[in-house]
Amino acid sequence: MEQTFIMIKPDGVQRGLIGEIISRFEKKGFFLKEMKLIRVERPFAEKHYEDLSAKPFFDGLVEYIISGAVVAMVWEGKNVVATGRKIIGATNPSLSDPGTIRGDFAVEIGRNVIHGSDSVENARKEIALWFPDGTVNWQSSLHPWIYE
Repeated sequence: MEQTFIMIKPDGVQRGLIGEIISRFEKKGFFLKEMKLIRVERPFAEKHYEDLSAKPFFDGLVEYIISGAVVAMVWEGKNVVATGRKIIGATNPSLSDPGTIRGDFAVEIGRNVIHGSDSVENARKEIALWFPDGTVNWQSSLHPWIYE
């Protein structure tokens, strides 16, 4: 089974969207493998977004992520990276379809509620960064009702 990294950003936490976001992933049939509420320090945020360090919005992005608590999660399931991105919606909320998290809850690119890994490779990298001790090893009793 594939895994992905999902982070509810400070605006999503402050707006009380944690339960709604978790519910959408659960209802799709994905399994939560690890989760923590954390206040991110600047050096950690810079490392997480290091691939964007040359972009003009990098400093603002780091400031935004360290401005409040985030919820970091690992989700597991078949094609969870690509499907998770569809559940999340486009980076620009105005281009996100209704029914997606960003389409339903975000207005500004700079306050777009949620981050999701964009590839299996980046998911592995982000999970290793955020959860260096690994994830909980468990399987839901619903697994055979969702997957063949």
